[in-house]
Amino acid sequence: MDRIEAMSIFITAVDEGSLAAAARRLKRSPAAVSRAIAFLEARVGAQLLHRTTRSMACSEAGERYAIACRRMLAELEEAEALAGGEQAAPRGILSISAPPISGEDVLRPILDDFLDAHPMVSARLLLLDLPVNLIEEGMDVAMRIADLPDSSLIATRVGTDVRRVVVGSPAYLSRYPAITKPADLAAHEIIAFTNFGIDSWSFAAAGSRIPRVVHFCPRLTVNTVRAALASAIRGRGLTRLYSYHIAEAVRSGQLQIVLPNAEHPPVPVHLLTPTGRSSVPKVRAFIDFAAPRLRSVFSRLAKEARTLS
Repeated sequence: MDRIEAMSIFITAVDEGSLAAAARRLKRSPAAVSRAIAFLEARVGAQLLHRTTRSMACSEAGERYAIACRRMLAELEEAEALAGGEQAAPRGILSISAPPISGEDVLRPILDDFLDAHPMVSARLLLLDLPVNLIEEGMDVAMRIADLPDSSLIATRVGTDVRRVVVGSPAYLSRYPAITKPADLAAHEIIAFTNFGIDSWSFAAAGSRIPRVVHFCPRLTVNTVRAALASAIRGRGLTRLYSYHIAEAVRSGQLQIVLPNAEHPPVPVHLLTPTGRSSVPKVRAFIDFAAPRLRSVFSRLAKEARTLS
């Protein structure tokens, strides 16, 4: 069996979570997928996947091997794209990661339109609250809402004005002391969203570049935006989210923003690609297609956010 083909089958099995799902994705028989995995395991001399009748998971060796396979397959695709030149048509599987809410509500409709426009491209959209290592996870593109550290990734800015805001329901705020400064949070119940701090929040300090940090013991800790939002609307406490997360609830009167004068400066939104991937036709085509549409959406969201109070 061709080793590159077997590696591709192995990565598909890892991504799909089962040999049967990989077989369906690749339009092959489960036996053919199983043979490819067995071929690789025989070559490397180690078990790559732990398989039962109900589940499948990478072994420790399999996890390391998957990282190497993703890198090799990506480099091979880049080499083919360079050899094919500018005339190569977008094709293959486009792998994208994004935060769940913006990925579902903003990026996914754009991706749907892109797939309509490019019938030889299929996509894998991974929605995670935490950033992934694009190279290790075999990602072509990632959407990030954050100030970016220096890195070798190629960044395309698609938004500039996402605020981080603290909100609570009118019913909750009526039961607790007024909030005029960050220190007042000590007297309040906090719904901590894991990505924004589970025991402290920082705020801009007037006249200083050093942020002011407020520590707390949360009454509730959650790991998704939707859970934090729902509990805040119900009156469980205060939570901190991005402005586009809470915009509808604020406009409808279900939530109110507190401490607007202590917010950090807005953060930008970027599409990131690993060095070299931008030359691959499917990646280049997606960036060219998605960037102007994302700028339009995030510009509208920023204008709406500025009207919130």
